Amino acid sequence: MKNKYTRLKWIAVIIVTIILYLSAEPANAKNSARALTLPYQQEVSGIVSDPAGTPLPGVTVVVKGKNQGTTTDINGRYSLTIGPEEILVFSFIGFKTLEEPVNGRGDVWVEMEEDVNALQEVVINAGYYNTTERERTGNISRVSAEEIERQPVINPLAAMQGRMSGVHITQTTGVPGGGFDIQIRGRNSLRADGNDPLYIVDGVPYSSQTLGSNQVSGLILPGLGSSPLNNINPLDIASIEVLKDADATAIYGSRGANGVVLITTKRGKKGKVSLDINANIGFGKVTRTMDLMNTEQYLEMRREAFANDGFDELPANAYDINGTWDANRNTDWQEVLIGGTAETSDVQASLSGGNEQTQFLISGTYHKESTVFPGNYGYTRGALNSNINHRSTDDKFSISFSTIYSSDENDQIANDLTRESQLLPPNAPELYSEDGSLNWENSTWNNPLRLLEESFVSNSNSLLANTVLSYKVFSNLEIKSNFGFTRVGVKETRTAPSTVFNPAFGLGSDYSSLFHNISSNNSWIAEPQISWKPALNRNNSFNFLIGATFQKQNLEQLVQFANGFSSNNLITNLSAASRISILSNNKIEYAYQAVFGRINYNHHQKYIVNLTGRRDGSSRFGPENKFANFGAIGAAWIFSEEKFIQETLPFLSLGKIRTSYGLTGSDQIGDYQFLNTYSSGSQLYSGLTGLRPNRLFNPDFGWEKNLKFEAGLELGFVKDKIFLSTSYFQNRSSNQLVGIPLPGTTGFSSVQSNLDATVENTGLEISLRTVNFQNSTFYWNTNLNFTIPNNKLVSFPGIEGSTFVNQYIIGEPLDIRKVYNYTGIDPQTGVYQFEDVNDDGVISAPGDLQSFVRTSPEFFGGIANNLSYKNFELDFLFQFVRQKGLNYIFSGPRPGTRNNQPVAVLDRWQQTGDNASLQRYSNGTNRDAVNAYNLFRNSNGSLSDASFIRLKNISLTYKIPSFLGESVSGSIYLRGQNLLTFTNYQGADPENGGTSRLPPLKILTTGLQISF
Repeated sequence: MKNKYTRLKWIAVIIVTIILYLSAEPANAKNSARALTLPYQQEVSGIVSDPAGTPLPGVTVVVKGKNQGTTTDINGRYSLTIGPEEILVFSFIGFKTLEEPVNGRGDVWVEMEEDVNALQEVVINAGYYNTTERERTGNISRVSAEEIERQPVINPLAAMQGRMSGVHITQTTGVPGGGFDIQIRGRNSLRADGNDPLYIVDGVPYSSQTLGSNQVSGLILPGLGSSPLNNINPLDIASIEVLKDADATAIYGSRGANGVVLITTKRGKKGKVSLDINANIGFGKVTRTMDLMNTEQYLEMRREAFANDGFDELPANAYDINGTWDANRNTDWQEVLIGGTAETSDVQASLSGGNEQTQFLISGTYHKESTVFPGNYGYTRGALNSNINHRSTDDKFSISFSTIYSSDENDQIANDLTRESQLLPPNAPELYSEDGSLNWENSTWNNPLRLLEESFVSNSNSLLANTVLSYKVFSNLEIKSNFGFTRVGVKETRTAPSTVFNPAFGLGSDYSSLFHNISSNNSWIAEPQISWKPALNRNNSFNFLIGATFQKQNLEQLVQFANGFSSNNLITNLSAASRISILSNNKIEYAYQAVFGRINYNHHQKYIVNLTGRRDGSSRFGPENKFANFGAIGAAWIFSEEKFIQETLPFLSLGKIRTSYGLTGSDQIGDYQFLNTYSSGSQLYSGLTGLRPNRLFNPDFGWEKNLKFEAGLELGFVKDKIFLSTSYFQNRSSNQLVGIPLPGTTGFSSVQSNLDATVENTGLEISLRTVNFQNSTFYWNTNLNFTIPNNKLVSFPGIEGSTFVNQYIIGEPLDIRKVYNYTGIDPQTGVYQFEDVNDDGVISAPGDLQSFVRTSPEFFGGIANNLSYKNFELDFLFQFVRQKGLNYIFSGPRPGTRNNQPVAVLDRWQQTGDNASLQRYSNGTNRDAVNAYNLFRNSNGSLSDASFIRLKNISLTYKIPSFLGESVSGSIYLRGQNLLTFTNYQGADPENGGTSRLPPLKILTTGLQISF
């Protein structure tokens, strides 16, 4: 009987608890909540704004002393049903917490005051721990969600261009799905593929290694295909932090040598459930094209070339000038082949909300983009982001679970038509015959639209899942563990049916071919951690962190080639091919383990010391060097807290000196490089396929090491309305992992080993943030970042006898081109002349290849402005780069041949005594002119100024006043990317000089955002 009574008692307690909980819910759901509230409660609403009168979204509004509250919407509005004598508490990062009594009012509008100290307390993600702008000892740059959302981009790296000091990013192509090259504080490794940073998405390493195959995607997408980072939707990102110096990166040990990119996705926030919808449409065009010859100029060049080479009669195959082709036709092939309009559209919807204990967010997006090429091609991507966070009522246990899933399809032509558009003669024939078929003009040309018969199709999907469990044993002792899983899969094909050939050749489907690649990359990680913050006193605080990492990665790839199909309709079916070859079949495993730790000491809130360390173990190294130790020390002195500074410089809101020194490393050398490895041979022995040795065993194969030093000064003036940050850095990368040349008698050309070569990167970074104007209706602030980098090869023992002798020079940057020294045009012969350095009477390598030109940037940066006036907001960013690059001469054909040319080649030598910029025309039979042109392409004459200033981004937003009730708000916007480029570059696009790739597109979008 007693047990029955006890059970009934507990059931009653539970029921009463549920009733009390429901009665405490916010009264935003008016009909149901009012039935549970007392009669004297009333609805209170208003707008929260800053001193300039700009509404503040995301402000937390709670009833003092109660578990009841909400957050302001995009227009700064809030609404609560509370008692008339309650007190509202308003809090927001960067502003002083404000308490406002209701006193029976229905409208409570408040203006929050900026808090200088709070601005410096903005939380910065440093990877395994969080810090603040004020107390960080390392160098960390940050891009916020607001900055990302204003840009019509599909790759997170595109949102970072021009916005961070020390971070140089270039877009490799304007073709949808293409990638970006990123260098954080220069190039550390001699290997071109050894300079990528480490990417961490929500605490989980995310491989930037593309799973594409060059045989499949190399003709349309530079590198090895689509960038895996395209699978991360920029609109789902809350912030991107880039860790640069030793203090910030050493805790990542062997993976932090080239910097760390931390991507944090958006999370749900407490408050009423809200639905946010964002939709936009837009179009894109090629940023810049070349100024090419018209037909009259082109024919003049061709006739002069034949005359220069001594031709009295034009050859029968000179179809462009011997009357075969129409001399009156004039086609702008750039307009025809790459002058189309790419249409873009995006739709995103997100649902979020929660209470004090549990918050959630679900977001879905769909992106569609066509191309500028003729034909029906495009790129589509769908993505789903979800997360849920829960914390127990006693604040001891918390759990966070998030998933990011993305799937895309890239349907493109197999070849970039940019080069075709630049080279086709302007009087080339019509594309189509009268019957609508491709016009081959009696086999006198290769119709460029033949390339539309080939196709490249890529399907990829990405899943990233992460769970974080934490438990506070005591208020200052927390146990946490992070569990993550990623999977990236790619399937891509490149088809070349026989219809790509001239029908006159009579080639059937037995000449059709297929390249096929299927790859996957699976990775899991577990990271248990313990953090302890011992309570000492108000003037001294410690933070201790210790953890471990266990990671394993499996990569599989199968690349096949097939030809000889029974029908072109079966070209994607491998079983329909008569011949199938396996080009690559790999299964690679990578295992990684580490322990790491951090000790942070803060004395009087002005003297800060930060120690980080890590011991790494990697399966990529030999048995003698599988483990290595890395660490750093960082320190900061906030001298503006000193009494004598406060008395002497009262206008100084922040003054901080910081420095760091430490060792990081790199294991970006691929797998199994230290082992004896073999591959299948192409020859048969006794009917069996044999094995072929690839490399020699090297048990001493070890880590690349990067010693980093930094000194920085940060100054804030007039309540941080002027904020200046400067940093000087020096990084030295040694123990370079390269192939050491071996004598031919060994049977191997080289052995993978650590070379005693040292690469140094130094530089100056400057960031300036200013509030230029601020009143009740108008606000204007500016952000400037500026970087002067310097890279050089400090030492390279034995470089004279190595294969690198024609590539590098001691004391000079790695990104140089060793070239012949061009001295001018011989006024008598009209051909290029060069310096004969070794005086042997012949211009040849390596003796005369002694000049060099630096191709890495001399400086780069960006300047962003944000202006707001009432409901209007304008943001724009100019990106600038000072550099030299390969011009059109390097990638273009010899003037005089049957290829169009830029109008600049009209300034050529024509007769004895001429002083021109280009040599005489030749159709290819003048040996001296041909040889001189080939040398000129490898001389300093093929490099010129490739500096540019680009209007990288512009955004104009109008915040619509609340409509359909106070719970609905929205905005309309107009956004652009790459809209204007100012440059003297002799070519199409200065960002990727010397290539014939499709330039980045200038994109203009308009859209609507609405919140319920």
